[in-house]
Amino acid sequence: MCIIYLIILSNQQRSDQMNTKRLNITLPEKIAEALTEYNNKSKFIAEALEEKIKKDKKEKLDARLIEGYKNEYGSDKKINKDWEDATLESWPE
Repeated sequence: MCIIYLIILSNQQRSDQMNTKRLNITLPEKIAEALTEYNNKSKFIAEALEEKIKKDKKEKLDARLIEGYKNEYGSDKKINKDWEDATLESWPE
């Protein structure tokens, strides 16, 4: 394991007034070695974390939407059937 000191920045914080917070994190050696090719490690890690956080939030929202759709499927099906029946009643045979 390798301990790296980082300054984490967010998109908003990359403007003229940079609010930062210093973090002490531990990374596996392989990842720490891979970071050596980046000049601004803090920026790279902040962007990677920001991307991961957005992805996680989207996945959680997608899961909630899917669950909601599943829960409403039965009632939607019934409403569609009711409308179909009402529409077909007025059609000539």
